Amino acid sequence: MEQKKELSGNEQIEEAILQVQKEPSEEALAHALTAIRRQMKAGAHLIVAVDSIPGEHTQISLRTITTNDGKRWFVGYTGFEEQLKDSNPVMSSFTAPISQIFEAALSEGIVEGVILNPWNRTMLLNKQLIRIIFGS
Repeated sequence: MEQKKELSGNEQIEEAILQVQKEPSEEALAHALTAIRRQMKAGAHLIVAVDSIPGEHTQISLRTITTNDGKRWFVGYTGFEEQLKDSNPVMSSFTAPISQIFEAALSEGIVEGVILNPWNRTMLLNKQLIRIIFGS
């Protein structure tokens, strides 16, 4: 499947997440956060799923996933292959800059952060980790 230009380089994020999964350590986490920051600063995007909210004026909202601990997360995919692993293949989606998705998570009180690739090369980025990626 052809990769969109905005998603180019996101495989570096996937590889860094895989390293964290294989050998969890502070160094592997720091490397993953650096890979995400590098992509964000390069203007890379993630794929986000959206749900429509019916009403007088149909609105869309970023899809959330609730983890086993009851916490809600925005969902972001690094590429189409990861998105296709979703159990709900009939969904609306678009790409958005990583920074915008992270800013939305930081400003949204009902979510803990962003879950990258919830079905495979998964990483939970809580608000504290997102702030670290932003360098604040």
